[in-house]
Amino acid sequence: MRPESFEFLQTYLNNPSPTGFEKEGQKLWLDYIKPYIDEYFVDTYGTVVGVINPEAKYKVVIEAHADEISYFVNYITKEGYLYLRRNGGSDPLVAPSKRVNIFGEKGIVKAVFGWPAIHVRKVEQDKAPTIETVFLDCGASSKEEVEEMGVHVGSVVTFEDEFTVLNDKYYVGRALDNRVGGFMIAEVARMLKDNNKKLPFGLYIVNAVQEEIGLRGAEMVAHRINPDVAIITDVTHDSQSPMYEKKTAGDISCGKGPVITYGPAVQNHLRDLIIDTAKLTDIPFQRAAATRATGTDTDAFAYSGSGVAAALISLPLKYMHTTVETVHKDDVDSVTRLIYETLLRIEDGHDFRYFS
Repeated sequence: MRPESFEFLQTYLNNPSPTGFEKEGQKLWLDYIKPYIDEYFVDTYGTVVGVINPEAKYKVVIEAHADEISYFVNYITKEGYLYLRRNGGSDPLVAPSKRVNIFGEKGIVKAVFGWPAIHVRKVEQDKAPTIETVFLDCGASSKEEVEEMGVHVGSVVTFEDEFTVLNDKYYVGRALDNRVGGFMIAEVARMLKDNNKKLPFGLYIVNAVQEEIGLRGAEMVAHRINPDVAIITDVTHDSQSPMYEKKTAGDISCGKGPVITYGPAVQNHLRDLIIDTAKLTDIPFQRAAATRATGTDTDAFAYSGSGVAAALISLPLKYMHTTVETVHKDDVDSVTRLIYETLLRIEDGHDFRYFS
């Protein structure tokens, strides 16, 4: 990876981007892709779209989502402890003893998820932490002191954990789901520019907001762009680590390449074009099956307007929705290359219908 790309990856992953409050991360992303696009727009809720060949009638989207799971302050006790509500699929089980940032009116306030010591608990009666039992301690001794710090009901909370590299093979951090996707589509835009590739269609590089609470950003922007084709990238579960059941999770492994999904929302001809591209360019890939829906922004694009040819290229990831989400370096490179190579094989007016 280029040093400049790696620096952007670290900066972008470390920047908090909670669902509904993605603005600062979106600014970083836009600044990075500006040299590689012709124009851009930002919608009402913060989705950013970089456009190449904006005058073209035929429109192709490559998309990732920008938001990370987080919490809201929901209740402040008279003793100054904070109870929370989830913003997206946050897991209280991983919260105790973690450090957090609270985004208050006067700036960031540091806090910790407190938890009673093993000495004072009846361990045999321990239950898994829940949203009702986990709490934050920001060093205050009263509700008034908390409020004087600028923290109030509705303040957003994110984990403090930052990016690191594991064994020179893996990228680790919070919110790789799915800011690593935003990084990959930004790199596709850069590769097109650096390699002087001229596309015969309009390319819309979409970094959508609010995926974690129901694909909301993708829903909005899909109607605005009204594309013909959409290639979505998100993360999927590596099923090799303990506690996964391959009969239900599938047999997916970090380091073995992008995951190409089969399912009703995935347009078969577009999916086959991606698979053929992987084979022709010697990019390793894996396969996965979805049920009624993929659970990703693929669904929002596929079923928008009069129907969009949509496909999903996923990045295998360990420990989803924790602060140590983990992906393999090679897979990041392979997903990026596969999207890039697939774009080079889409024609102007490409007809993906099953028959005509």
